[in-house]
Amino acid sequence: MRPVKIEVTESPSLKILWNDETVSEISLIELRKNCPCAVCATEEEGFSHSYKVYRGDEVEIADISVVGSYAVSIAWKDGHNTGLYEFKYLKDLAEKEK
Repeated sequence: MRPVKIEVTESPSLKILWNDETVSEISLIELRKNCPCAVCATEEEGFSHSYKVYRGDEVEIADISVVGSYAVSIAWKDGHNTGLYEFKYLKDLAEKEK
């Protein structure tokens, strides 16, 4: 499974058309909240009893690029760009939002 088309919608969300002709959609807030990078994972552990609020540049995408045949790299407008979102991870996130 790999993306054929990736776009940011007005909702705002990330919409992915996969090569099996299925479509996944993930809100940008959920995408950022679930950033898989080591820094965010460590930060998330520190927020176990509170909630981090994402807004503004933190939930606006500056750039998306495909990494090899397994992931996408997302650069957020606030400068954060270390998370590699594996294709399966994206598909799973979209399923959780349904």
